[in-house]
Formats: sequence, C-alpha cells, structure tokens
Amino acid sequence: MSSKVQSVEVLRIKSNDSEYLPDLVVVEEPLEIRVGYGAEDAREQISLSVTMRTPGNDEELCLGFLFAEGVINSYQDVSSVKPCHDLGKKEEIGNVMRVELQPSIDFDPGKFTRNFFTHSSCGVCGKASIDAIKSNAKTPVDIGLQFSADVLKTLHSKLLATQEVFKHTGGIHACGLFDPRGEIILHKEDVGRHNALDKLVGERILADELPIKSYGLILSGRISFELVQKAVRAGIVVIVGVGAPSSLAVDLAKEFKITLIGFLKEDGYNIYESNHRILNT
Repeated sequence: MSSKVQSVEVLRIKSNDSEYLPDLVVVEEPLEIRVGYGAEDAREQISLSVTMRTPGNDEELCLGFLFAEGVINSYQDVSSVKPCHDLGKKEEIGNVMRVELQPSIDFDPGKFTRNFFTHSSCGVCGKASIDAIKSNAKTPVDIGLQFSADVLKTLHSKLLATQEVFKHTGGIHACGLFDPRGEIILHKEDVGRHNALDKLVGERILADELPIKSYGLILSGRISFELVQKAVRAGIVVIVGVGAPSSLAVDLAKEFKITLIGFLKEDGYNIYESNHRILNT
C-alpha cells in the first residue's frame, strides 16, 4: 500500500488550538495508455488516453478502459500489456503503459477524433458525442438475478471494510462486486471512480469472466452516466450507489432495464429503475 499513500505535514486547527501533525494522503499520478496496432510487419502506436489514477493494477485499468471504449472485447484481442521502460523523462517511468493489440484486430485511430483526457473529477472528456458512448453498450443478459432488501442494506459497511487506502486517507473511491448473499467477492480503490471500475472490469477480463452476469455492483459515491455505461458494457444488471445518480445515469438504466439504486444506507435506499430484481421492496 506504500505506493498508494504519501505522508505530508498538516497544520491542524481544532477549536482555538493548532498544531503541526503528520498525515496521509492518497497518491495521484498520471497514467498514459498507449496502443500498438496493425499488421505484424507494420506496427503503429497511438497515445490514446491520460488518466489521473492511484498507482496499482495498471494492467487491469488499461484493459478495463479499452473494453469500455469498445477497442477490445476480450483478453484474446490483446497480445501484451506492459509498462514502457524506454522513456526519456524520469517522471514518466512507471506511468506509461503500452497495450499491444493482436494484428487481426481492426483498430481505426481515426475514430478517436482527439486523444482522451481523463481525470478524477469528470472521467473521460473529448467524446465525439453521447451517442458514441452508448453505441458500445449492449443489452446485458438477464439470468434472473435477484437480491433481498436486507442484503442491500449491509453492502455499504462491507465495502468500507475492504477500503484499506480510504481508512488511512479518506480520499479515494471504491467499487465492488457482490453476490446474492451480500458478500463482496472483488473490490478496487482509486482516486478516480471511473478508474476503480475499469480496474475491477479489467480483472474480470484477465480471468476471462465476462460478461459479469452473476453479481451486482456497488459504488462508493455518486452514480454518473459513464459508470452506468461501463457497467452495462460489462454485463452488469444491478448497480447500487452510496450517492445520487445523475439524470443521464437514470436514463441509461431505463434504456437497458438496469436496476439502479442510489442513496444506499443501512436503513434504506432509492430504487430509480427496475425494482423487480430486489425482493421484499
């Protein structure tokens, strides 16, 4: 965890007293995602995205991001994911990843009218249009997954229990997959909420376990359109958030019949769409 937190000195003000104390903050560093593509004898490279992230699980982050954007559909589309070592600038070392696509993958960089730039506040900017985001989403397979109301009410405390970096810094987002018993089976943390979800989906890609049909998704904060889009693309049909959803998030959930729940607390929650998957409501 040492690479994810940094010690700083703060002047703490409390009532009429003040003192200098050590404190921990979450590490935020840029990650550049480069993509290699083309025939074996004519490989090319494009810098596709720069995201501000918490170091760790960079391979999963790259895979999850490229999957969400429709560049890849499975790990079989990738020949390698590795950090770049032949870098001239010291600050780039450890912060540049190159994903090599299989030569058979039809990748058109012209579809990306300008490089993505992502950061912890708004996620991906520079999309050609909202329709371009929605075009990558497919209606998830509904296997009749259901959860009890009592299970949902336990999820926030269980997710908090997994958040080691949050315990030390209070400044990081998290997401997790939960089963019908309410057990968190996989979780990720990152300074960017969209990065946390990309890391989680990326791990499922590495395990060749997509679509994610048998689990719900819990988010530690607000529910944005982009998070719903990423979840839909991964096959998730139940999304639960501790915070509020945006209007576009609700609209997308309605379009794909996703169960969308916000303002999760131990004593209740709001269901915005498709309550048939929640028992005893």
